[in-house]
Amino acid sequence: MKPASIQHYIANTKIDSALKQIADKVIAKQRISFDDGVLLFEKGELGFVGALANYIKQQKSGDMVFFNRNFHVEPTNICVYTCSFCSYSRLIKHKEEGWELSVEQILDTIKKWDGKPVTEVHITGGVIPKQDLAFYTDLFRKIKQHRPALHIKALTPVEYHYIFKKAKLTYEEGMKLMKEAGLDSMPGGGAEIFHPEIRDEIAGGKCSAEEWLAIHEVWHNLGLKSNATMLYGHVEKYWHRIDHLERLRTLQDKTGGFNAFIPLKFRNKDNQMSHVPEVSVIEDLRNYAISRIYLDNFDHIKAYWAMIGRSTAQLALNFGADDIDGTIDDTTKIYSMAGSEELTPILTTQQLVDLIKQVDLRPVERDTLYNVVHDYSKELVEA
Repeated sequence: MKPASIQHYIANTKIDSALKQIADKVIAKQRISFDDGVLLFEKGELGFVGALANYIKQQKSGDMVFFNRNFHVEPTNICVYTCSFCSYSRLIKHKEEGWELSVEQILDTIKKWDGKPVTEVHITGGVIPKQDLAFYTDLFRKIKQHRPALHIKALTPVEYHYIFKKAKLTYEEGMKLMKEAGLDSMPGGGAEIFHPEIRDEIAGGKCSAEEWLAIHEVWHNLGLKSNATMLYGHVEKYWHRIDHLERLRTLQDKTGGFNAFIPLKFRNKDNQMSHVPEVSVIEDLRNYAISRIYLDNFDHIKAYWAMIGRSTAQLALNFGADDIDGTIDDTTKIYSMAGSEELTPILTTQQLVDLIKQVDLRPVERDTLYNVVHDYSKELVEA
């Protein structure tokens, strides 16, 4: 939506005067405030926030929608933590219900992709004592020895905090060792909701918001990139979401190290919060849109199709999102175990391209750092 088009929309739509002031800020490329963000959640109807978010998205990415060819490896679903929203992990005392892969088993999984045009392996899972500093530095080195060009995006601050504390290392010392071993970037998981009154309720015992942000800051200061997430749609209030976005925006101002923001929808299957109803698709789209509006210093907002389903992901591409994640190829169980629409998360490159073209947008394969690999509005999909 061009400036003239958004201005015409605002002028010809009945809108609360306070919301119109926010729209004027957005059009003038001025940063909205914390209170503005809360007001958008409280009063912003879907069409209004969607129009603003789509305007910003087009300013940043045009009609491009990014995806990559990736696969996941989950070293274990056994975990020392007991997050109430989690349907995936199993306590150590119930480890017979889970899995625990060795370095060699993980390498065997990675070798299955030899000769295929994947660019990224995404590694994350539970937290257990056995999978420690030596385990992961050995794993990263062996992956790089086997396939140097494969981008390793691995582990969240929840895992690193535990690993470094156990190894008696500072974050700076630990992240430097991970970089030297071959780590290329960090995913955005483990953020949940930053505010302690919610974080302590749903993810007590894990690293704090301050620790999560500190590890990303250390990583960024090493000259490397990461992603950020927010788990929404459970017991948080709107202002908790804006508090979360504000902390991310502040760190991004400082480091510029975040590639993308990924809203993660709470799913209520088989966890301690099954009594909490899931939010509607309308609320999903409003959350995408307001995140796009608030995070003015983030280049990309990702609609993670494996979490919200293909149809909602397509819709999100008109509500601020410009990335749809990757092929995944049925290599993650984190979301399907929680009740996501995608029970078998697998899409071929052709299916992703078609998904994007169906909503009249331009499919662009990227690498993890958003370098363009192929523009599929101009090229055919390779097998």
